[in-house]
Parts: sequence; structure tokens; C-alpha cells
Amino acid sequence: MASKKGRVFSGARPTGRQHLGNYLGAIRNYVALQDDYHCVYCIVDLHALTTLEETTHLREWTYEMALDWLAAGIDPDGRGTILFVQSHVPQVTELHTLLSMVTPFGRLTRLPTFKEKVRLQPDNVNYGLVGYPVLMAADITLYKADVVPVGVDQAPHLEFTRDIVRRFNHRFGDVLIEPGAKYTDFPKVVGLDGENKMSKSLGNHIEIADSPEEIERRVMTMVTDPQRRRLSDPGRPEVCNVFTLHNFFSPQDVDQIEVDCRNAGIGCVQCKKLFAKNLADYFAPFRQRRAELAADPDRVWQVLEDGASRARDIAAQVMAEVREAVHLP
Repeated sequence: MASKKGRVFSGARPTGRQHLGNYLGAIRNYVALQDDYHCVYCIVDLHALTTLEETTHLREWTYEMALDWLAAGIDPDGRGTILFVQSHVPQVTELHTLLSMVTPFGRLTRLPTFKEKVRLQPDNVNYGLVGYPVLMAADITLYKADVVPVGVDQAPHLEFTRDIVRRFNHRFGDVLIEPGAKYTDFPKVVGLDGENKMSKSLGNHIEIADSPEEIERRVMTMVTDPQRRRLSDPGRPEVCNVFTLHNFFSPQDVDQIEVDCRNAGIGCVQCKKLFAKNLADYFAPFRQRRAELAADPDRVWQVLEDGASRARDIAAQVMAEVREAVHLP
């Protein structure tokens, strides 16, 4: 077996059942990276608290997300991937505090994601929201990750992490690793509305655990080419979100679909029905694995507990090095 290239870290907020955007933008990359890297994947429940005002469903959302990730192919047993919940490794909050001491406040407030959050929740601009990028930097550096898979929109946050690592190492010595980026090849998945990024909060999503019937119902609501109003009108695949997704889920059909669409040989309804069938078929093995895992909920929680134990072992070693470098008594 070839040796691994290094360590990957990535985390995502617990949002419950995962949708197509989550899968194409992150999960399938998480699964693929396991072949070449030691992978550490985290459900970042502390990050979620910066925007949540109601936490009643946090445990449920954590479980559902872990269930989807495991069913999709995250493999702690066979490939040694560490999967855990952020708050179960308390060292991350200690490192967060230490990194905050080398973080310029003005840099935090200039980050585009912070400005966007302020716009969306002007009445809940809390300390945790401002310090979110520092906690993210602690997540990554606590496990000495070499690589972080990110979308293009997340690049400023990763560059922030790299800057904080440089500042920390300049002051205290070369303790932390400056992580590199591995960009996703599917950076943005447009939702059913054809305009906005797929999002559960906008209700423009398809859950990967949906039944074939629910998949078809949702797909049939998708916006296609707005200029194509009649079956006889030639289509423009390059502006159609359904066609974009056909490229991934219908590789055997996509060339013919493009020809037929441009020549008005296929209508949008037929095009969407074919996409719905191929999408449901693609996730059929996933749905079967998910049902098997869901039959034993304790198994999922045990995976998260085991993952946290392994993560704490790494974190304890790194924090011992950090504390020594900072000369903490």
C-alpha cells in the first residue's frame, strides 16, 4: 500500500440531513481523499452556536449529518478516518484562546464572510461570530493538517489561517503547520430556483437521502432555461441548472441530451424526469447503507466517540508542544 501524503482536516456545521450541494461540494471529496491522506473530519457544533439561537435540534442534526457521511463512504474502520464532534475535543478552545492573542481584530472584521453574517443577523453579532475564523484556525492547526479541502468562497478563511500560523510561529517558534488548500472541482451547486446556492434555509435543495419519489417531485420544480417557453423552442443547455447536474449524474446520456435540447428534440419535463431517475439510481446504494446504519443508532454515536478519543490523543500532543513554545507554566 502506498504511503499517505499527509493529513487532511475539514469540518462542517451540523445541519442534519445532507443535500446535493453538500455532497458535490464536500462529501464526495471527503470520501476520495481517504485514499491518499490521513483524514480528520469534524462536525463543528461550536461554530454552529455563532448563528443558532435555538439549539434544541443540535444533537439530532449532528446524528443525521454523521449518518449521511458514513453512508456516503467516510470510513473510520477500513481507512482509519477520524470522524468526531468538535466540542468533544476541549483542547480546541484552548488553542483558540492562544491563537486569538496573535490575531489582529481589524483583520477579523474585514473578512467578507463576517460582513455577510452581520448583514444577515444584525441583531446577533456576538463575540463568537467575530472570532469564528480563529476557532477555525484552531480546528485545522490542532491536528497539524497539511491540506484543507475548500471551495473558492472559503479561500479567504484558509488564507487567514495561514497568516495566523505564520504570526504564531514567528513569535513562538515553528510549532504549527501552515496548511495548503485543495480546491473542490464542483465549487457551487445552484438550487432548485436556478439562482441561489442550494440551501436548506432557502428550501431550494434535494436531500441525498430522499426517496426516488421525493427526488422526482423536487426535480420537477427545478427552473430550467427561462427563455424556453414551448416544447418547440430550442434550449440553451449552458444556462440550464438541470443540464449542469446531468453532466455529473448522467454521463452516459449528457451528449445526446445536449443535442436534443438545442434542437428541441427533448422537452424540459422529459429532461427532468431522466435526471430524477439517474439521480435516484446514483444514490440507491447510499440509501441502502444509510438504512442499515440507521437501524443501529448507537453504532453511529460510537463511531463519533471513538473518533473523538483518537482526535484527543493528537490534540493533547500538539497542545503540549504549543504550551511549551508559549512558555506556559
